[in-house]
Amino acid sequence: MYSFTSRVRYSECDERLHLTIPAFLNYLQDCSMFHCEHIGHGFAYCAEHHFAWFVIAWQIEVARLPAHTEEIRISTWCYEMTPTVAKRFFTIEDASGATIVRADSLVVAFDTNLGRAARIPDAERVFVSDEKPDFPPTKRKIKLNGTGEKLFEMPVTERLIDTNGHVNNVQYVAIAEDAIRMRDKDFELGRMYVQYRTAAHLGDTMHVWLYAEDGDYSVSIADKDGNSYAVVRMERRGPCARK
Repeated sequence: MYSFTSRVRYSECDERLHLTIPAFLNYLQDCSMFHCEHIGHGFAYCAEHHFAWFVIAWQIEVARLPAHTEEIRISTWCYEMTPTVAKRFFTIEDASGATIVRADSLVVAFDTNLGRAARIPDAERVFVSDEKPDFPPTKRKIKLNGTGEKLFEMPVTERLIDTNGHVNNVQYVAIAEDAIRMRDKDFELGRMYVQYRTAAHLGDTMHVWLYAEDGDYSVSIADKDGNSYAVVRMERRGPCARK
């Protein structure tokens, strides 16, 4: 397991001074990158061996989002690897040690020379932990139900691009949240599922479709032909609404 501590910054907060959804997802993403660098398998190592890690799915459970200046601890570990998929778990704990966010991710290795997914290198398998999370299995696909409503479209600009040359994973979630709040400003997240289908690149145009279902929402961020770059499902929080 790898962990680091932080304090919720003003720049990471919404209008109610709580950590935003993209900000906590950035914490998870950063934690996995810190972990890779810590064990000597960071950016330089991956470049030398011509591979990268791509997240293909998230399942995230939110009990509450921490407030401005709160101290938090972010942790991650890889608990299983098949020949082609790694399963990495995350937690965010508050200062009392209570777990306020739990997240599961499915990750694939990508051969940067061949430009396609590949078998996970044997050198990565030594880092698998025996600690299995008590969490439902994460599905690789999200079903879109009903008829979607197209809300807006937007070009892919350099601001959205990461080191892999395509739209960063967190940006899709931020766009999906914007779409949901256009119809439901007071929505509070309880559980989120994300599926990444294909990468959007600089110059592409993203078409954003909203699907509403019994108070929950799915968002498809797609190309002009309706082929999804990413699908994000956000389910409303129940009785444990944030204080």
